[in-house]
Order: sequence, then structure tokens, then C-alpha cells
Amino acid sequence: MGIFFRNLFIVGGIALAMNVEARDTYNFNSGWRIEKQKNLVTLPHAWNEDEAFKVYINQMSDSVIWYRKTFRMPESAEGKRVFIEFEGARQAAEVFLNGERVGLHENGVMAFGFDLTPYLKKGKNEIEVRTDNDWRYHERSTNSTFQWNNNNFNSNYGGLTKNVRLHVVDDVYQTLPLYSNLKTTGVYIYAKDYDIKGRQATICVESEVKNETDRPVTRRLEVAVNELDGAEVCGFASEEVTIPAHGTAILKAQCRAYNLHFWSWGYGYLYDVKTTVGADEVVTRTGFRKAEFKNGMVYLNDRVIMLHGYAQRTSNEWPGVGMSVPAWLSDYSNDLMVKSGGNLVRWMHITPWKQDVESCDRVGLIQAMPAGDAERDVEGRRWEQREELMRDAIIYNRNNPSILFYECGNQKISKDHMISMKAIRDQYDPNGGRAIGSREMLDRPEAEYGGEMLYVNKSDTKPMWMMEYCRDEALRWYWNSWSYPFHKEGDGPLYRNAPADAYNHNNDEFARELVARWYEYWLERPGSGTKVNSGGAKIVFSDTQTHGRSADNYRVSGVVDPMRVPKDAFFAHQVMWDGWVDDLKPRTYIVGHWNYKPGEVIPTVYVVSNADSVVLEQGGQRIAPTEHKYRFLYVFNDLKYAADRLTAIGMDRQGRQVSSYSLETSGPADHIKLTAIENPTGWKADGADVALVQVEVVDKQGRRCPLDNSLIKFELDGPAEWRGGVAKGKDNHVLCDTLPVECGVNRVMLRSLAKAGTVKLTAKAEGMAPATITLRTSAVEVADGLSRWLPSDGLKPVLDRGETPDEPSFSQWRRGVQIVSAKAGSGNDVRLSFDTFENTSWESSNRLDSAWVTYTLAENTQIDDICVKMKGFRSTTYPIAVYAGDSLVWEGWTPKALSYIHIPLKNAPKTNTITIRSRGASTTKDAFGAVQELDARNNDKAVKGKNSLKIVEIEFLKNL
Repeated sequence: MGIFFRNLFIVGGIALAMNVEARDTYNFNSGWRIEKQKNLVTLPHAWNEDEAFKVYINQMSDSVIWYRKTFRMPESAEGKRVFIEFEGARQAAEVFLNGERVGLHENGVMAFGFDLTPYLKKGKNEIEVRTDNDWRYHERSTNSTFQWNNNNFNSNYGGLTKNVRLHVVDDVYQTLPLYSNLKTTGVYIYAKDYDIKGRQATICVESEVKNETDRPVTRRLEVAVNELDGAEVCGFASEEVTIPAHGTAILKAQCRAYNLHFWSWGYGYLYDVKTTVGADEVVTRTGFRKAEFKNGMVYLNDRVIMLHGYAQRTSNEWPGVGMSVPAWLSDYSNDLMVKSGGNLVRWMHITPWKQDVESCDRVGLIQAMPAGDAERDVEGRRWEQREELMRDAIIYNRNNPSILFYECGNQKISKDHMISMKAIRDQYDPNGGRAIGSREMLDRPEAEYGGEMLYVNKSDTKPMWMMEYCRDEALRWYWNSWSYPFHKEGDGPLYRNAPADAYNHNNDEFARELVARWYEYWLERPGSGTKVNSGGAKIVFSDTQTHGRSADNYRVSGVVDPMRVPKDAFFAHQVMWDGWVDDLKPRTYIVGHWNYKPGEVIPTVYVVSNADSVVLEQGGQRIAPTEHKYRFLYVFNDLKYAADRLTAIGMDRQGRQVSSYSLETSGPADHIKLTAIENPTGWKADGADVALVQVEVVDKQGRRCPLDNSLIKFELDGPAEWRGGVAKGKDNHVLCDTLPVECGVNRVMLRSLAKAGTVKLTAKAEGMAPATITLRTSAVEVADGLSRWLPSDGLKPVLDRGETPDEPSFSQWRRGVQIVSAKAGSGNDVRLSFDTFENTSWESSNRLDSAWVTYTLAENTQIDDICVKMKGFRSTTYPIAVYAGDSLVWEGWTPKALSYIHIPLKNAPKTNTITIRSRGASTTKDAFGAVQELDARNNDKAVKGKNSLKIVEIEFLKNL
């Protein structure tokens, strides 16, 4: 229990009376020299950054490269302890200080630290880091490789690619959350006993304190919870605790807090929690939210949220620089996920770096945090490496409210391994409100969530959400088959000796595919039954330098390109995802452009809308859709161009307009337009900060020319470094000072130098006047290699979506009717067809007279819908008859799907028995082509059973 007080500075007089400074934390990023490179650099900086998006992932350079830096410690550090914190390195980093070996870190993912105190000297110090990013790096002590050091998905940006800090503390101090090497756990902050509507909770703080002196000391933990503007929320303290000489203790305090703002989706509300022990002060930026995982659903602040977002590569990389970008650019990219309607990012395979974790806190984006994995469970030392990584990652990131899920594997893991991972969570984060699970885990009750890669799973217990759905690809340059540059839909090289149509889409068909795939999950959303699906993560958000299947040497599955220029798919997601479940904000979007010739017939125009009906309007004429499918897709075939403005109008069931969207025909290319995208706190002259410049070719009215592909020549003047952009062509135009716009737009990146000044960028293109934009960089104070300015300083939370709404996110419009028992004419245990496990099934014999099953229900009632998952669902269709009691209520062929199908029953009589009979031989032909699980062993298999009936799971549904 803690001691509550209204004002820390009144009751906490001991801290004031001591009149000593808090610990010092320094930015240690500046002034590094990379072996074989001429100029000093500012971290984070991959030594092979020039290869980002230029080469195939498996062609990225690996080598042993040294990073060196000289620095001096300030006089105020004399007699104190100095720790170094690396946010990570790839793959291994061996640290030396003044010629003495300090230590080694090898997992290539997590943050790590060392105590530099014994190695420091007065005056000039030299730190050296030997980095080794060998694709086949072997752990020195065991000779084991690391499972996640993989040249298919883990882009190999080598060296010190993340931030580095120094911490200067007294001999009695709060430890750092860096378990490897230091074996310390730091501060742990969480809340409990939430009253969401009353805006209150109990805030609990635990701090590990270490006493490096030769005598016992007595200390109290004092806590102040503050708004980001410094306004006090509450203050409280622990009882005094005696810490033995050279020992540690956990100091704990808690207090009821009122008038809280709870962190939520698109509402990155955060607090600064200041913990003080004697003279040592630590400020932890965190937020408070309530999360529960039950009834097959995810609850955030007592409201059900259906997950929709992205399985994004943890590298989150950019052309020309790789993963090493400034904190504001992480915010820009991650906030775009939220602006697309995404509420979840599932980082793939390995733990994200701290910068992205903190960024998701600020922008209000739920995270699923993995430890490390490739594609399967492992044993021995490689499993131990995964446990150690999960332990380190939890300790380091447990105060970040955006993390709701801990992921133990990119495929299912054994029961014992799941229990082991849960024990790690329960030891280091027992109160954080986070579910721990793994991909798949359909029949593992030990897992607290699960879900396959892309097939639809349902549950009424733990949430099931899909981990990597829609693997299709589309280069942003291609509108459709009939527009410049006239790329035929699906045209591209074979992939593994098979057609690769799905990996060479045009953007119209890519958007259509995303609508079709999301529809599968939307059908099974919360409210649709007792067992529901909790959503899915589309692979990936941005095009990525990882293994792809298209004609390009990087993966183009993103809804934005590598420079984060949106594709049509981005806006399709906005339409389908701008809500928690059924509370979608009215939106309509027309896929494509409207730069056609008078009289030209456009074969297909897609409109994505969440309205109940849609018409197109041009020249005063309204046009009805040819087809409405997948709930959100309206198809208009053979549309004749008749006016320079095309408007889609979305209407409700009463015919009232609720949304609209228009496209206009732009005129001939007239001039170049340059727009800066900068650090909101100002472009910093630190040698690492960047600015983006968007370049567009526009007509006289300033409208983008969507078919323009002009080659733009750039000239840079001033204290900045050209890092360029990306476009179709040789080496993807990476680092080239000349590159084309694609669909009338592109972006380039400039990196500051460690010198402030005015930067001018001029863009030239044939037939157009040059355009110039002027930017300015501001100085960052660095003394003797140290700076008090941190890259995330001044970045504000994004609160655009507002606090969690009070009203429910859906209405329960259908429920499941309980199955009491079942009887089958033949086959194995019929209970396997309703045991809730989707990797078991009942199968009848091949005899037609015994291929039937009768289910007895707990109620005598009218059944409105049968939801069933047939074995071989993606390729096999069964002729069946359905009887309610003795009445035939449905007869036909089951459709193919990516899991569950629905059989609607109209005016079925009340009954407590439903019988399903086979009417003949099933037929088999795959209906989904390239929609495949990455590991072919996980794909639903075609089944051959002649007259056999094969049911994985079945549910009987009643409308409310």
C-alpha cells in the first residue's frame, strides 16, 4: 500500500531538501565513424543503408563492421555510475571501451545495456562496437543460429541501426529495464480496478532499486502522475524500505486516480509518471487502458473492438535509409495505418524497436508484439533463445499501453512451450492486461488468443483473428489494364513455376481483392452469432524489402508504397474500417482515375462504400450499379465517359444521401508542385533527421495529372544529403537524383547534416518550369559527443478519434442455438463437428444411405441460418439437403469459401432437430488460386470422398 498525498512537492520534502539533480540521460547518437566510410554519421545508421529497396533481400551485404566514437563525460558525472543503452544492433554487437572488452549481445533484435563505469576515464574516451550481420551468424557459446535471422523476411540492415543513450546515476538508483547483461527490470506501471465511465482507476507502480554502496540504505518510492503539460493528476508514496548493501529491492506504491483519460484507438492519451527514490528520478511516459479477451472478442475500455489492421514488417523500412528513421517519421507512418482505418499492427516475426513501440502509443495503434520466430516451433537452444527474447521484450515494453498481445510464434507451438511463455508473461507482466498466444493455436486452451494466417476462425471463448491475410501484390504505378502504362492485369513472371496473377495486380483489382477478403471476416463479426471472428491483419501496410512474388525485387503487398504514397487500397480500407464493429462512419470512394477521352467506354469502375446503395452521377445522369457484392463493393461495367466529373453517391435505406466522392478529369500537365512533409517540431540539423518532399505534376488548376510519368531531375543545395525515393526502373531509382513521378506523384527524402542552414530543392522536368522549395534545419546542441535532446522530444500524441465511445459498438442481431447431441448414419465421433475445435472433423462413410447427421438442439425454435465449415472448404462443394424436423428447408450445393459458409433458411418450421444429408458425390476444384497459407502444410486440403459428408464445425443461428 502507498501513502497518498495531494502534492508530491509538499509531502516529498526530502527530495527537495536534498537539492540534487535527477539522473542524467544523454543522446549518444552523434559523431560515430563507420569502418570504410569517410564521414562521421549520426545514429541510427545502417552501414549498408544504400541497399534499401535497391537489391533483393537475400542479396543484402553482410560483414563485420566497426563503429567507433570518441566522447568526454561531463564533470557532473564524476563519481557516478554510467550505463549505456543500445536499442538494438544487427546481428551481434561486441562493445569495447578504451581498449577493454565490455560485453557482447547477439540476438539482433532487442535492446541491451552495459555498465561502463569500470572502463571510463577522465578526459577523452573511445567506444568501439564490432557489429556482425552475417546471415548465418552463430551464437559464440553454443554455435547455434538464430531462427529469425532469415533472408526471406528480416531485412538485414547491419550495424547500429537504433538509438543509443547514456544514463548517469548515483550509487542508489532505479534500474534500467535491460535484463540481458544487466539482469535488471526497471520500473513497472499498471492500473487496476478500472471504472471506465467514472474515469478512474488505481495506478500501481513498482520500481526495482539497486544499492551499490557498502552499507544498507533506507529509501521510499515517491510517485507523481502528471499530464504531459506538467499538470498534476496525483501523487503518492510507498512505505520506507531498507535495501541491503549491493542488493536490490522492489519498492511499490499505489493510489486511486480520478478524471483520467483512457488510451484508446486513435486516441494516444499519455501521462508522465515520475518515480523518485532519494536523488534518483525516472520519468516513464505511459497510458492507461482496460483490455479484456473473452467471449471470442476483444474489449478495449469495456467496448468490443473488431481488429482490422496490418501485419507489418518490424523493419518498417524506407528507401535509401532502411529502418533507421527519426521518431517523427515513425509517427507519420504509423499514424497513416490509423488514418486508413487500421486499429492494429501485428509486427512480424521479431520485436519492434522501442521507437516504433512508443510511436504506436502516441498515435493510438494497438500492437501485437512478437519475440522472435521464423515459421515453426523449435527445440533446444533455439527455443531457449526465443524465451530469452520474450523475457527481454516484455520487461522493456511492458509500460507501453498500445501493446495488447504478446505473440509467441509465427506458427503454432507446443503445449509445453505455450505454458513456458505464459509463465514468463506472468512473472514480468502479470497485471498489464495483455493476452499471450500464437498464430494458429486453434485447439490450445493454454493460448489466450489465436488464429490462422488467412482462413476464417471463430470462437466464443478466446479471440480468433487472422494474422496475415491477403498476400496479393500490386505496384502503385498500375491503375488498370486500359490506362497508361497499360499493364495487363496479372501479367508477370511465374512464381515457383506457376502463374503469379495474384502478385501482379493492377490497383483496381488489388482494391477489389481486399474488399472480397475482408468481407469473409465481416460476415462473422461480433453480433453475428455466439461464435464470432475478431478480425484480421492484412499483410503488409507499406511495400517492403522482403521476399515478394511479383515482377519487382521487393514485396508490393502494401496499401501504400515504400515512400508511404497511398494506393487505392488504402482508401478502400478507410471505407470498411472506420468504426469499431458496426459503427462505421459513412464513406464512399471511387477506385481509379477519371482521365479518359470523351465517348471512351471504361470496362469496369469499382466503388467502395459502406452505404446501403450507391449510384454514379455524371453530366446530370444517374447510373445504377451492374452488381453489388461483398457488402462494400459496387461494380459499374461498360461506363461511357460523358463528363469531366464523376460522383459516387452513397444512400441509406430511405434513399437519403449519406456520403459522396468525386473524381475530376485534370487538364494537360502544366507545372510541378512540391510539398514538404517535415518533423512537426522542426527539421533538426543532427545528421539523422529527414524531410520528405512530395513532387506532383499538376494542371493549371493544380489538379494532379494521374497518368503523368514525367522524369524529374532534382538539384539539392544546402546542408542536407540526398537519399532520394523509389520508382520503377533500374535499381528502382534508389539514390538517383532523377526519377519519374508515378500516376502523377512521387516523394523523395533529404537527410540533414550536423550543421544548420537553409536547404533548397529544385525539381525540373521537360516542358515545365522548374519548381523550388526552401526548407530550414535548426541546430541541436551537442557537447563532447553528448546531447540532452532526444529524437522523440516534443512529439505530441494524436487524439483525432477521441475517447472510447460510451455506446456499444454493435447490436447482437443473431445468436447461436446450443447443440445438445447429434446422431450420424456413419463415420467417426460426430461430436467433432461441434467441439469448437477447427482442426477436428466428423466424416461419414461413402455410402449415400448413411451419409447423414441429425443434430438435437436445446430449444424448439425456428433456425434462420446454418453456419458450417466443410472439410475441403476452398475446393470441395457438396450436394446436400437440410431438414428442419421432417421438412425439407434447403437443397443445393455448398459454396466454396475461405472457411465458413452460410445456408440461409427461409420460413423454416420450429423444431429441435436439424438433419443434413448428402445427395450425391462431391466435386473438387480449387476456387482461390494464390490465396494460400505460406506454409503449404497449413493449406486446406482438397478432399475426395464421393458421397461422404465432412463437417469441421457447424452452428445453428437464430435472428433476434
